[in-house]
Amino acid sequence: MTQPLRNWAGNVGYGAASLATPTSVPELQELVAHSSRVKAIGTRHSFNRIADTQGTLVSTAGLPADIVIDDRAMTVRVNGASPYGVLAGELQSQGYALENMGSLPHISVAGATATGTHGSGDHNGILSTSIAAIDLVTADGERITIDRSAADLSAIAVGLGAFGVIVGLTLDIQPTFTVRQDIFLNVPWSTAVEQFDDIMSSAYSVSLMGRYGGPTIQQLWCKVRLGDQEDPAPVPGSLYGGSWYDDADLPEGHNLNVRGSIPGPWSERLSHFRLDSAPSAGGDELQSEWFVDRAHAAAALTELRALGDRIDPHLHATEIRTCAADELWLSPAYRRQSVCFGFTWRNHPDEVAALLPVVEQALAPFQPRAHWGKLFAMDGAELTARYPRAAEFRDLTRRYDPTGKFWNPFLSAVFDQGDG
Repeated sequence: MTQPLRNWAGNVGYGAASLATPTSVPELQELVAHSSRVKAIGTRHSFNRIADTQGTLVSTAGLPADIVIDDRAMTVRVNGASPYGVLAGELQSQGYALENMGSLPHISVAGATATGTHGSGDHNGILSTSIAAIDLVTADGERITIDRSAADLSAIAVGLGAFGVIVGLTLDIQPTFTVRQDIFLNVPWSTAVEQFDDIMSSAYSVSLMGRYGGPTIQQLWCKVRLGDQEDPAPVPGSLYGGSWYDDADLPEGHNLNVRGSIPGPWSERLSHFRLDSAPSAGGDELQSEWFVDRAHAAAALTELRALGDRIDPHLHATEIRTCAADELWLSPAYRRQSVCFGFTWRNHPDEVAALLPVVEQALAPFQPRAHWGKLFAMDGAELTARYPRAAEFRDLTRRYDPTGKFWNPFLSAVFDQGDG
């Protein structure tokens, strides 16, 4: 590559010697088998070096993009490079749905699941919990399938790219459903803290958005899953002290998937941003996120609120969500009902780097787990201490990849394997 390939936000320049985009699985198998260092790359929405390598970066975007629905097993098979939004549109057109979506429909299925990405909802797991099987090209070029009959799937579902190149995933699906998105402005922070459990359980998917300083959280997003009733309950004019918001006055060309409480398909409501536009702040941003046990939500919010004056000048917005506990070894929600504190920072790299340890220190009493694909300050020993099966994960990667072909400096720093 004549110019270094950069991630979506531009804050990471990859150190790879080359980028390969094979057009068939056999071509990919040959490439992997004869490379000394390989790392798969998706839509490059990670904000750290988790996908970096000094060898060859491999994209599976050139593989056939077939989406195959099995209506008896209620699953769909998809190329790992497919964006969630493309998959969602195809499923909806055939009458099916995923359980949940992340904020951005642009992210690839393999990249999102491998790093523990999630949506929101007290009863919704992270996106990786929908994986029924993974098709993987391993270090020797062999193509294998790991499904729920194999204990290893619980490790590989959030695999950090350490086991091989994902060429396809099989995901659980369900019949399509309708969602109404209700937005309420300026919920008092005191109410958000005191009634946190009630607020977050008030809809299928709930997000609190805004900043930590000031008396109110700017927006409460309630994505209400509607049943088959013809006349759903009317939208209240006020909720938890916030006033209902009609998005009719949004400027032309906005990138939000906001619909002013008009019901619509799940595929056009569960994600926050439209697939046909640049999401979030258009990439002119940095991102961090930490998961905390749901039991500590109010205490953690109080600590973050105390940092509002320091955080807010460098923040586009925070997003506070919840997700269900699971059994995936490196899921940030492993065996913990979790509250997720997301930070979309302004593109202030020095100031953000200085704030990361400050935020982590505030959350330290609650044993935070960082999102694997975003910015954090804690060292590997501190991070892996939060994961009871981290040592087993490292040992399993060595069984799948004895020479460390898919290992990189990021994984070495986290798991203390010095051969990065």
